[in-house]
Amino acid sequence: MRELIEKEQRVTIIPADFKFANKGTVTDVNEDGFTLKLDYPADGVLKNTYCEFYTDSKHGTLYFESYAKQISDNNTLEIANPAKHKFLQRRRFTRIKFIYDLTLSQAEKSHSITTLDISAGGMKFKTTENIDIEGLYDITLPLTDAMSIVCKYSPIRVERSDDGYYYHSGRFVFNNNHDRMTLIQYCTKRSIEINNK
Repeated sequence: MRELIEKEQRVTIIPADFKFANKGTVTDVNEDGFTLKLDYPADGVLKNTYCEFYTDSKHGTLYFESYAKQISDNNTLEIANPAKHKFLQRRRFTRIKFIYDLTLSQAEKSHSITTLDISAGGMKFKTTENIDIEGLYDITLPLTDAMSIVCKYSPIRVERSDDGYYYHSGRFVFNNNHDRMTLIQYCTKRSIEINNK
């Protein structure tokens, strides 16, 4: 990992339970792995139990699974070298097809939209309504039958097509980092599942 991970690099760690997602800074790299000092206590991270790791590199977003060999001071982890790794697409966030009929709302107004794709950064959708591109909107994203994320949507651009639809692209504004990390993991897992079909 020495050629992929270096000191001062920022790394996101996601244990099996999403709500314990955390970030940290690499403090040391050696032939057996690296040391990661977390921003918050290592709640939910178990010794010798696999977690997912993400970090930005010059080759794209690096993704791998590994485990903590040691946990000390409640926020310093000795991470084992992973058996394998992969680079996610160069786009900052993995984008996946996401077809749902949803509602975009602002104060008392609501708009019917059909999402086309999403990433942890934002989404693309189509609608027959002329939605104000200057607004900030509420939206609920259904990731599974049991889990949804509520966040804000900020439009960036809109195009009118000959088929009568307006095609919108924009970014998400999250209420908390947990929701953002949940969406990153969801999109990454779905992308891997689709590519492995």
